[in-house]
Amino acid sequence: MLDFRLNVFYVVAKRLSFTKAAEELFITQPAVSKHIHEIEIFYKCQLFERNGTRIKLTSAGKILLKYTEDIFNIHRNIEFELSALTQNINGTLRIGASTTVAQYFLPKHLASFKEKFPELKIALSVNNTEQIENLLLENKIHSAIVEGYSKRKNIKYVPLIKDEIVLCTKISNSICKKNSISLNELQKLPIVMREGGSGSREVITKALQKVGISYSSLNIDMEFESTESIKSYVLHSNSFAFLSIASIFKELKHAELKIIDVENLEIGRPFYFISQQGDTNGLNEFFLKHLTLHNLKL
Repeated sequence: MLDFRLNVFYVVAKRLSFTKAAEELFITQPAVSKHIHEIEIFYKCQLFERNGTRIKLTSAGKILLKYTEDIFNIHRNIEFELSALTQNINGTLRIGASTTVAQYFLPKHLASFKEKFPELKIALSVNNTEQIENLLLENKIHSAIVEGYSKRKNIKYVPLIKDEIVLCTKISNSICKKNSISLNELQKLPIVMREGGSGSREVITKALQKVGISYSSLNIDMEFESTESIKSYVLHSNSFAFLSIASIFKELKHAELKIIDVENLEIGRPFYFISQQGDTNGLNEFFLKHLTLHNLKL
């Protein structure tokens, strides 16, 4: 029902390429240019700055992109709400979640989903990513949200939102009073990590490997099976830990923990919605749509 020209603009704006937009929309590149030109004529402003084969959004283009995303979100909400009215959403939805997701991300989304479908029962299983994937493949849960990506062939992974992992320590740590350290300095610090099988640990290990640091070269002080245990230990020691920034908002706000920047190291990871390949469970589809429509805010 949406104006196709607006969709063309959206794809061009996100890809910053007329060629890629044409391929994605299955139309010709001249057709893409025609639709963009028609929008520019209608609004009497230029939407893209062109420099040879490269393009970027103008100020007007950025404004239109913002409102286009709002329009698309409203449209998806309409489809979701009307579809929900015509279907009897009940039964039990068995969801799994890795530890960080369950503690700091998922509860408010489960609450809003339950409010929308009060007849629906929800059962939540919490464990590290590896164990949650096992539960999924054993048909003990219908779907899950995890922080790792092990690429198991029987599991479908849908990225949801990007999380940032940072190095932190207590505000009064006497070992390091600097706000930034080098990779060499990092290897000398006492580090607390999650247990083997944790999605967080997997992501951290891979990020370190990219900058030439192996897990075995770290000065591992302790390993814990939960983020809360790590935070408590770090707050009562001079150790350091890599934690999701979403998990330490409270401690940062109250000046209990501080972030230490590590030069040339950035650790980001998506949270993934996972289900079995070929899954046709309608409840999974509704829950995924609900998460998407709520912008997945941490």
